[in-house]
Amino acid sequence: MVMQQLSGWGRTAWTVADVVHSTDPGQIAHTLQTVGERGAIARGLGRSYGAAAQNAGGVVLELTSEHDPLGIDAILDPITGTLDVASSVSLDSILRMCVPRGWFVPVTPGTRFVTVGGAIASDVHGKNHHFDGSFGQHVSSLTLMLSSGEIVELSPHSRPDWFWATVGGMGLTGVILRATISMLPIESSKVRVETERLPHFDAVCEAMSTEGDDGDYRYSVCWVDLLATGSSMGRGVLTRGDHAKRSDVSDDEPLAYDPRLRISAPGWVPNGLLNKWSIKAFNEAWFRKAPSKRHVGMESIPAFFHPLDGVNKWNRLYGSQGFIQYQFIVPLNRTDVLRKVIETFSAAGVASFLAVLKRMGPQNPAPMSFPTEGWTLTLDIAAGIKGLAELLSRVDAMVLDAGGRHYLAKDSHVSPSAVRRGYPRLEEWMNVQHQMDISGMWRSDLARRLGLIDSRRNS
Repeated sequence: MVMQQLSGWGRTAWTVADVVHSTDPGQIAHTLQTVGERGAIARGLGRSYGAAAQNAGGVVLELTSEHDPLGIDAILDPITGTLDVASSVSLDSILRMCVPRGWFVPVTPGTRFVTVGGAIASDVHGKNHHFDGSFGQHVSSLTLMLSSGEIVELSPHSRPDWFWATVGGMGLTGVILRATISMLPIESSKVRVETERLPHFDAVCEAMSTEGDDGDYRYSVCWVDLLATGSSMGRGVLTRGDHAKRSDVSDDEPLAYDPRLRISAPGWVPNGLLNKWSIKAFNEAWFRKAPSKRHVGMESIPAFFHPLDGVNKWNRLYGSQGFIQYQFIVPLNRTDVLRKVIETFSAAGVASFLAVLKRMGPQNPAPMSFPTEGWTLTLDIAAGIKGLAELLSRVDAMVLDAGGRHYLAKDSHVSPSAVRRGYPRLEEWMNVQHQMDISGMWRSDLARRLGLIDSRRNS
C-alpha cells in the first residue's frame, strides 16, 4: 500500500488513502482481508468529477491496465462483436483494438479515458441514450468480487437484482473484475454529422423534441450558450449524426483510427482564466462559427465523441481552485423548468465552458442509474465563483420539484435529501447492497456524504 492524495477530475475535494494498484484477483482478495473500519473502494482512471473513487483514511483499489491495444486483456468475437474484457481496460484501449476491426463501443461518455469497470459502476451514457440506452444495457454478464473475497457471475438473467444494483451502483457492491459487452458494428471510422445553429431556447427544444426528427439520428447533442440573454437566451449549436457507411467515405483505409493527443494543458494555470468574459467571447465565436442552416460533414471518431480528450489534462485549465460538473435531468414535459434553470444561470452570469443538452430515452432496470426519459443539462463551472453553492441549491429545488435528479458520477454538491428525492428506489438498492456487502466493506467519500452507506454501520 502507498499513502496517496487523491481527487476526482474536478480537483476540488482532495483526501488521502492507502492505494493498492493491482488487477490480480488473488492480491485484491488478500488486500480485502486487511482492510480496516474505513473500508475500501475501487478506482479506475479517476474521471468521476467528484469523490466517487476516493476513500479518506481507508483503502483505494486502483484497477488500471494501460497497454498496447493488441495486448490488452480482451477477446473480441469478430462475427458477433461480443467483447470479453477485464474491467481495468479503458475504452481508449478498446477503441484502438476494435475500430480497425469494424466495431465500436455501444455507448461512450465524453471521454474515452474511463475503464470498463468505471463505465458499469457509473452506468455511463452518451449522445445516443435516446437511441441505445446506457452502458449497462449492453453488458450481458459481469464478474464481481464481493467483500468476502467470493467471486460471483452476474447477468440480467442470473441474479438480476445483484446485477442491476451493480450497474450504476458507484462501486458500492463489489469490485468488477470482467464484463461481456455487445459491441456496435461500423463500416468506417468516420461519423456523418449534421450541424445546425439554433437562435434561442424554443428552437433548441423544438429541434430535439420527440415530435421532430431527432429520433432518426443515433447521436444527438446540443451545445447551449448559458451567457446569452434576451431573445437569444438558450441559443445553441445542435450536432446529430451516425457512423458513416463505407460508401460515404473515399479513404483507402475506411477504418483507420488515430486518437493521438494533440496538445497538453500547462502545468500551472492561474485561477480565473476561464471566467465570464473569456467564456462569453468563446461562446460568441463558437455560435457564429456554426452554420446558420443545416450542414452535413464528416468527422473522425475522436473529434465527434471525445473532443476534449485532444487536450491532455484539460482539467488543469481551471487552476488550483478546480471545477465542478453539475448534471441534472428533468422529465420531457418539463421544458418550463429547463427554461427556468437556463434563465437562472444566464441572469446570474455564471459561465460554463461546457454546457450541453441531451434528450434521454427510457430508464433501464438499475435502481441507481441516472438517465430517465427527459432532458439532461451538463455544466462545467469554476469552483471559486462567489455564491455558487447557493445558486446551485436554488437550481436543485427546481429540478427536484419537477421530478428530476442529479448524476452521482458528476456530483460534488447535492445533499443526502436531494438523492432520496431524486432516486425513489434508493431504499430498494440499499437493501440489495446490504445483502451483497454484509460486512460494510465498500465505502467512498461520496457514499459517506450522501448517506449511501447503511446508517446502521460504522462510518
